Amino acid sequence: MLHAIKATLELSDPFDACIWAMASCAFFGMMHFGEVSVESRAAFNPTKHLTRKDVFLGTDLSGKSYAHLDLPSAKTAHPGEIQSVFFVAEGSLCPIAALHNLASAVPALPDDPLFSWRDRTGEIRPMIKQRALE
Repeated sequence: MLHAIKATLELSDPFDACIWAMASCAFFGMMHFGEVSVESRAAFNPTKHLTRKDVFLGTDLSGKSYAHLDLPSAKTAHPGEIQSVFFVAEGSLCPIAALHNLASAVPALPDDPLFSWRDRTGEIRPMIKQRALE
């Protein structure tokens, strides 16, 4: 299914890059859709939702790429507890590559939503659950 989703997207487009990063990260990170999207634009809260500064990209001692996201709020975490989700390279569906692509297609500030896109006026918008499902 991920191959089919990716094939329909133009990854240089900010909206599509965001959709792909959400799909890849949610799948490989076994994340709830609510952890990668928001209910409304006004609902985005950096203390509850992922921001760009919650992403860490690195290389392990063996030289292999990895990434982890620090979820400020997760269904499986206790209130106030940060839960980390780790990723390793996954071939053509790689969430690490999807995050790099998102950063390139949608440059943003550290406190901006991680899964965001730029509208025609250049404004950063968090990905709203309903919009992502359309």
